[in-house]
Amino acid sequence: MIKVEDLRKNFGTKAAVDGVSFNVEKGEILGFLGPNGAGKSTTMRILTGFLPPTSGSAEVDGFDLEDQPVEAKRLIGYLPENAPCYDDMFVSGFLKFCGEARGLRGGKLNDAVGRAIATCFLEPVAHQSIDTLSKGYRHRTCLAQAILHDPPVLVLDEPTDGLDPNQKHEVRSLIRRMGKDKAIIFSTHILEEVEAVCTRAIIIDRGRIVANGTPDELKGRASGAGTIVLRAADRGGAALRPFLEKVEGCSAVEVLEEQPAVLRLRPKDASTASGLAARVHELAVREKWKLIELRIEEGRLDDVFRSITLPDTAPGRDAK
Repeated sequence: MIKVEDLRKNFGTKAAVDGVSFNVEKGEILGFLGPNGAGKSTTMRILTGFLPPTSGSAEVDGFDLEDQPVEAKRLIGYLPENAPCYDDMFVSGFLKFCGEARGLRGGKLNDAVGRAIATCFLEPVAHQSIDTLSKGYRHRTCLAQAILHDPPVLVLDEPTDGLDPNQKHEVRSLIRRMGKDKAIIFSTHILEEVEAVCTRAIIIDRGRIVANGTPDELKGRASGAGTIVLRAADRGGAALRPFLEKVEGCSAVEVLEEQPAVLRLRPKDASTASGLAARVHELAVREKWKLIELRIEEGRLDDVFRSITLPDTAPGRDAK
């Protein structure tokens, strides 16, 4: 549904997007991650036809955004950064205006507006002026206009920005439901959101893709992923280490704490971690160790994110 090939966008001598390529299929929810100024919003603005690329191409369901912009944009629902709305309009009036701009009329328009209001939980403020809304309701109003025409493609720039925890949960649940039959790409700074919602994630830094995979695949890139942590109450770490080093499939044992014993085991291959953990458990039972904990480290997305991106204070971190 979304096809991006070698996309580039320059602002003067600054390359905000530098050779980005990816696809998003129907039924896929793609998280777009990156530090401030990495090029996320610029990429999304190109994907929605708001900005022209310097070079490269972007297609929506086979329609090129430069050659067939109207056909492509009909298929897109877009929630821009900061959720812009017309402050002097009522929520329901704003949604009717957006529906009319999309070509909806009569009963179809009324049904679409009612459905969007219900889907985004806007009933309490439907007849309220937008300039009186809280940031959360304003954001949901802009999300409602994005889904108003039931588009097959959604491009959402920070869809949970400014929402309280309950509202974030509602929006994440909504994205998961819509993702079953749409192609969705959304940017976020919240790494837990990627694990909760996304089927795949891309990390972009300095305008380039530096990681692309499922949340589990990305977590597997963490330095501690696949290691095994053992904690025993009745033994010292130095006493346990010789036993553990002899377990089949173990490449290294590190004593983290001596008493009570806390050790980390590194498997020869991360894919064999579960088998190694099972053999360690058998050893502990046989030797009658009093285990407090035995677990496989999954890895953390934030560790992966920090390891492959520059900090926000790095020189040149100024393009959106």
